[in-house]
Amino acid sequence: MSTVSPVLDRLDKNLDQSLERLFGLLRIKSISTDPAYGADCRKAAEWLVADLKLIGFDASVRDTPGYPMVVAHHDGPAGSPHVLFYGHYDVQPVDPIELWESDPFSPAVKEIEPGRKVITGRGSADDKGQLMTFVEACRAWKQVHGNLPCRITILFEGEEESGSPSLKPFLEANADELKADFALVCDTSMWDRDTPSICVGLRGMVGEEITVKAADRDLHSGLYGGAAANPIRILAKVLADIHDKDGHITIPGFYDGVEETPSQILKSWETLGETAEMFLGPVGLSIPSGEKGRSVLELTWARPTAEFNGIIGGYTGKGFKTVIAAEASAKVSFRLVHKQDPAKIRAAFQKFVRERIPADCSVEFHPHGGSPAIQLSYDSPFLAKAKNALSDEWPKPAVTTGGGGSIPVVGDFQTYLGMESLLVGFGLDDDRIHSPNEKYELSSFHKGQRSWARILEALTR
Repeated sequence: MSTVSPVLDRLDKNLDQSLERLFGLLRIKSISTDPAYGADCRKAAEWLVADLKLIGFDASVRDTPGYPMVVAHHDGPAGSPHVLFYGHYDVQPVDPIELWESDPFSPAVKEIEPGRKVITGRGSADDKGQLMTFVEACRAWKQVHGNLPCRITILFEGEEESGSPSLKPFLEANADELKADFALVCDTSMWDRDTPSICVGLRGMVGEEITVKAADRDLHSGLYGGAAANPIRILAKVLADIHDKDGHITIPGFYDGVEETPSQILKSWETLGETAEMFLGPVGLSIPSGEKGRSVLELTWARPTAEFNGIIGGYTGKGFKTVIAAEASAKVSFRLVHKQDPAKIRAAFQKFVRERIPADCSVEFHPHGGSPAIQLSYDSPFLAKAKNALSDEWPKPAVTTGGGGSIPVVGDFQTYLGMESLLVGFGLDDDRIHSPNEKYELSSFHKGQRSWARILEALTR
């Protein structure tokens, strides 16, 4: 009999009690963006510390300039790996409250269709329900075996929904205590209700605002049109030059550090059956606009982008005004992959723009952050073990996916702790996180617990 089998049985028996514990945490209004709920954020941290102590963790509330961190440690067998598990106990505001079907802080289990039950309430999916799946897996291990299969450190944050201002200083100050072999991050989702996933890549980003300036004032287009430089036209030409007819980005050196996705990974993505029509249809589109010859999943998970997020110039009010603007601005963002260097991308973009500005005009740049992409090795033994463990639990085999956006804590773990992260979560796209009527599938909560139990055992083999 495997060591995990009785743990799985115990999790099944403990489901009702684990729901009651989750409900207790969900009732706490730990909204980090609103100072009025500061006491509730601390209450949530203290609740978690008390619960972790019941399991046998050495747990404590750690003060920061903002809301506290929860840090907990538990020993494991000699020679076993050391993992750091991360989650966050703070939640989003509930506005607009009138759109909620029930009190957002009165959690319940609700059947939304025959055989499909969900947990309702703010934080049920993001991220209290997710983090408690791991806590419950640890609890069952202790109840059955009296110990844990590996050494575990837990870090729960209270400011994730408000920009994590205290996280980086805390990681830097406590790096020796928190550093582990790798991190487990639960703030992600599944591919669908039957298919678990592990996110192995997150795109980085460079943000830049550019302002093209021409005449020293707005000009009458009748008096000056055809003779005076028009910054809107200059800016439009600059932006148009960034992409060629096949969707490639033309900035010299832009693709330095971009690697091709392994063929076996691309084939596994093909098995998911996602088409351009399925992906774009819900937003009223159907034709991919990126690099030709690549699937929508590859485009959003594994390829870099240049997108224009806003353009401002000239008269934009009601009616019509025949004016040549003195200046025009654009907000441009680049999503980065693999080993692209944010600093080099920014410098190459600025050079690209300057080369296209007329001699009697000027351009100013205003940077808006930059971070590298995160890429876990597809050959990582930890990845293979976790993927097999998830496949044993769910109806369909686990898939490795990419993330189009960024999860800053993963980059922070790499920067300050020198650790890679396994991103495993059990949320679904329709969980309505950050929106009214947030929910978490009961199957995600239950099988998520069982999944973590399997992963913990698999990591020790």
